[in-house]
Amino acid sequence: MNRLANASSPYLRAHADNPVAWFPWGAEAFALAAERDVPVMISIGYSTCHWCHVMARESFQDAETAGILNDGFVSIKVDREENPDVDAAYLDAASAFTPHLGWPLTVFASPEGRVFYAGTYFPPAPRPPQPSFRQVLAAVREAWTERRAEVDATGSSLRDALAAAATAPVDAAPTLDQLAAAARTVAAREDREYAGFAAGPAFETPKFPNTPVLRFLQHPALASEAPDAAAVASRALSAMVDSDLHDTVEGGFFRYATRRDWSVPHYERMLTDNAGLVEVALAAGDEAAATDAARFLVDVLQLPSGGIAAAQDSESIIDGVRNEGGYYRVADRSGLQPPALDAKVVTGWNGHAIAALATAGTRTDPRLLEAARWAADAVLESNVADDGTLRRASLDEVRSTAPATLEDYGGLARGLLALARATGEVAYASRARGLVDLCVQADGIHPPGGGDPILVAQGMQPHGVPSDGASPSGPSVFAHAALDLWRLGAGEEYRTAAENLVRAAAETALAAPLAHGAILEVALGLASAPRQVIVVGETDAEIADAARRLRADVVAVVSPEQAVGFAEAGFALFEGKAAQGGEATAYDCRAFTCALPTTDPARLV
Repeated sequence: MNRLANASSPYLRAHADNPVAWFPWGAEAFALAAERDVPVMISIGYSTCHWCHVMARESFQDAETAGILNDGFVSIKVDREENPDVDAAYLDAASAFTPHLGWPLTVFASPEGRVFYAGTYFPPAPRPPQPSFRQVLAAVREAWTERRAEVDATGSSLRDALAAAATAPVDAAPTLDQLAAAARTVAAREDREYAGFAAGPAFETPKFPNTPVLRFLQHPALASEAPDAAAVASRALSAMVDSDLHDTVEGGFFRYATRRDWSVPHYERMLTDNAGLVEVALAAGDEAAATDAARFLVDVLQLPSGGIAAAQDSESIIDGVRNEGGYYRVADRSGLQPPALDAKVVTGWNGHAIAALATAGTRTDPRLLEAARWAADAVLESNVADDGTLRRASLDEVRSTAPATLEDYGGLARGLLALARATGEVAYASRARGLVDLCVQADGIHPPGGGDPILVAQGMQPHGVPSDGASPSGPSVFAHAALDLWRLGAGEEYRTAAENLVRAAAETALAAPLAHGAILEVALGLASAPRQVIVVGETDAEIADAARRLRADVVAVVSPEQAVGFAEAGFALFEGKAAQGGEATAYDCRAFTCALPTTDPARLV
């Protein structure tokens, strides 16, 4: 029985014809494992993951290996991008067995969901000290049948340890001095020769764009206490623009570079990286780089529906052979079949793209703003369930059954707020506020329903403070959206929500700032007085253009009628703001206290 053919994930569909009897994530697989009294093998990856493709070709398409899995296990295939909470929970568990976390992630669990062994990629033949995948299967099966008590004890102790991690005390929100010290710590890790960061002092590990930490370093609040921080981010951006990581033909940036000098890229191109780099480039004043990353989002990833695809693969078919990166290494691609898109429309990720495109569209190419509006309307059409809650993703405009995460509610809300500021249309801001309100509940901040029901039942919810990697974590992006609502005058409760999330992450984030840039950026927003600039009047006035180029926390250009609409909808920042004498008028506010209104662009500095 082929259970993946109609999945809402291209990654699952790509495995539909494997001889492995895959199940999608769900209760059915665990129930069957209990009935058969066999362990569960959970394989987690994503559509543009190179080593996921390799393991699929070597093991999951091999009839003999599939026979071993089908006889002794129930196998579940998970798209980490469609089910990020499932991925996060099993990454937490896998960290007890291997320090080298990544994808494909291979996890073995009891039918009750207790993890007792995990690893990542396993080759088809032994590569000492790494065992082959079949050797792993044999060892797991032997442990399950001959040493069940040890297996159960391992699973139980691991689950207890993960649950204990969730009871860590909540700390105070970081001060500006603490945040500046964290920024200086990050800046000290800069590769002074090639820019950017790497994990070790020898700079031998791959280099990623790491946009959340670059945005943290660019925050204006650091200008006096960490004056070199913004320059570190600018140097990293310039190095990427001038490197092989940058696709100068179709625009955008690849996932990461395998060399210290940003060369030899891993060639997949992700929505998240490029949306983040649009914002980094705008903050750095590099509108050419921002436009270049944005045109990749629009010209390559934006689908006929308006939604924006998750990624473009690193592999394509050239002369009948699957080739990694070959398409991107030629200047003339007109005769080549482009790598496939992962065409699922992820709600939160589209929010990142909408925010980036909306902001870029007000400063560079107006078509980017229209693309942002088109994407927002597409997501609101395809990824909202009948009860008004969100779904994680859709494919071909068909909603996934995967529940939305905090990243989705926060990411889409943040995108809609950026679109509201860019267009002056309060409906987008009101919709964003409604999404945030759904998650701020009496027992804490979480998506409606409380997360994936299977993880909840198994006690396997992700714990601890998630890191900000390629894109902000769920708590980080949700805190950012709540902070944006407060800055627009929606109410103190939104600042409180943002502060609660920051407080919970503070100790971990300050100890490892390179991995928690997004939540530290929000912390800076809480620790410093916001600057809010509202222009009321003609949207193409000179003073409106001047406002759009300011480094302010809020920049909104609205008509007089739109200003009234925002105020009536409960966004107090817009109350009493009008065009003076019929001219476009700017209100430059610090911490909600505004200077005298002005019609002179030179006054906006």
